[in-house]
Amino acid sequence: MKKILLSPAVISLVIMGAATLSSCRKHKMDDSMSGMEKNINYPAAYIVNGESNTVSVLRLSDNSVTETIELMGSGMSGMMMWPHHIYATASSGGYQLAIAMPGMDLSAGHSGSTAGMKGRIMVIDATKGTMLKDMEVPVMNHNAVFSPDGKEIWTSQMQMNGKVLVLDAATYAVKNTITVGMEPAEVTFSADGSKAYVANGGDDNVTVINPATKAIIATIPVGDNPVAAWVGFDGKMYVDNEDGQSVSVIDVTTNTVVETINLGFMPGSVAHNKIKNELWVTDPVNGKLHYWQWSSVQNKWLHAGVLNTAAGAHATAFTIDGNTAYVTNQLAQSVSVIDVASHLKLKDVTVGKKPNGVVIKY
Repeated sequence: MKKILLSPAVISLVIMGAATLSSCRKHKMDDSMSGMEKNINYPAAYIVNGESNTVSVLRLSDNSVTETIELMGSGMSGMMMWPHHIYATASSGGYQLAIAMPGMDLSAGHSGSTAGMKGRIMVIDATKGTMLKDMEVPVMNHNAVFSPDGKEIWTSQMQMNGKVLVLDAATYAVKNTITVGMEPAEVTFSADGSKAYVANGGDDNVTVINPATKAIIATIPVGDNPVAAWVGFDGKMYVDNEDGQSVSVIDVTTNTVVETINLGFMPGSVAHNKIKNELWVTDPVNGKLHYWQWSSVQNKWLHAGVLNTAAGAHATAFTIDGNTAYVTNQLAQSVSVIDVASHLKLKDVTVGKKPNGVVIKY
């Protein structure tokens, strides 16, 4: 895949970042977002459908789609915002969801021109299905993630002179602008919340940030075209390198790559199952999911098997007990429900077009 190439026009947009955000307008919302409250008071998986501009709500008790949350208000009619990844936080007011809208289809890989493109962040009440905030950011963004304490929202600005914007989660005002590497994609946090990670696709490295001080701690070289440092619950972060077709394993304590897993395919995303201590990597081109198991004898990850999901396998979310997995299939318009112990697919659930991000709420 070619890396994202951005024009100088996009770079100039970040100079006006604070001013642009302060004047962000909230689009008028249609009835599905403003007046028709839902009652999602049960454990559910939320699946972002990029082409449909919706979120499918899948009830965990019977693995059925019970609700569809529309993300496009009437003021956005005709606009393809391509919502991408989704993150959740629990606040005093209940669960909230943050969704990034990069404005382009990333299902075939993170490539293409983004000259002049802006991004959006939408914050949704997870129980009511209503929009709490719809705001524009200066440059195309890959994800919007809550800080571990839920008080901030971090989002990347995918430009040559890459930035990360830190917003107050209550007022949505910009608190900090952090300069990182070229073409930053996903922003993530370690399991203990002590560090933030930004995958810089244009520089083939990962920026490590102190979430409290916003200071850069380290810059770690990884593989070719990293997309995200996915959280491990074993003191590691797992970086999927699209063009490098590998996973770089970062030790959170030492800020070093301690292992490189060669895949032989372009990864969609990586997920660590902390209960089973397995590493799952999706293969979108072939519609498969590969899994690795940790060998304490060899002190490395060993490939343990592969199973079929469906075309465009992308993101994976595990239930809290680690027994069930949900895998989005972007080209098949479905989510595969997988029994983790047997590594068998239980069923495919039809959702919207180009499903990508998935998060589970209890």
